[in-house]
Amino acid sequence: MRKKLVAGNWKMHGSLAENTALLNALKPALVGVNAVVCVPFPYLAQAQAILSGSSIAWGAQNLSEHNKGAYTGEVSASMLLDFGCSYVIVGHSERRSQYGESDELVAGKYVAAQAAGLTPILCVGESLDERESGVTEAVVARQLDAVIKLAGVDSLAAAIVAYEPVWAIGTGKTASPEQAQAVHAFIRGKIAALNPDLASRLIIQYGGSVKAANAAELMAQPDIGASLVANEFVAICQAGAK
Repeated sequence: MRKKLVAGNWKMHGSLAENTALLNALKPALVGVNAVVCVPFPYLAQAQAILSGSSIAWGAQNLSEHNKGAYTGEVSASMLLDFGCSYVIVGHSERRSQYGESDELVAGKYVAAQAAGLTPILCVGESLDERESGVTEAVVARQLDAVIKLAGVDSLAAAIVAYEPVWAIGTGKTASPEQAQAVHAFIRGKIAALNPDLASRLIIQYGGSVKAANAAELMAQPDIGASLVANEFVAICQAGAK
């Protein structure tokens, strides 16, 4: 059975009080589960303090492609390491669509993360127009190719790929298990054409309105793992651990 990971992305939510309640509820419920939470930059120290010594890893939602310099407002990989991060999200659809992050920029951030020893969670996925136009696979392939061109396919051994259809993020819509599995199988097949052994071990998450009610069905698919209230996240994690 392929290793699966369940990742929680805070987005721009949370407060010190809310985070304390949530993280303290997750710790005893997720012992032995391969889980990571990605929190906004201001809460990294809090996540480190609460989760240190637990089975839950933590990470950030973004990083700069630069390690240091005159980049006011940016946060580097080395800064994330200071707060015990082991993961970082790169290429989330909101970063791509709202902040104009190109495939090439995402690839640069991916490389910066790995150079520092962080595990990048590389997000790929199509918009509703792209799905309806039948170019889902072309879009996902383009996004993967930018990373493979810059970092090489073997770099994916130290990364996680997250398929996040843009049309199913925060909309209440969810790709059917069959739709999600088809894209995950495409991703694995694309990597297999370059490195079959790596493809068999690659963790590919699904993210897009995953809830306790649909997590088990989604993660029952052979190529799927999944991506803020505690009981919902715990239920998703428990579905992924089965």
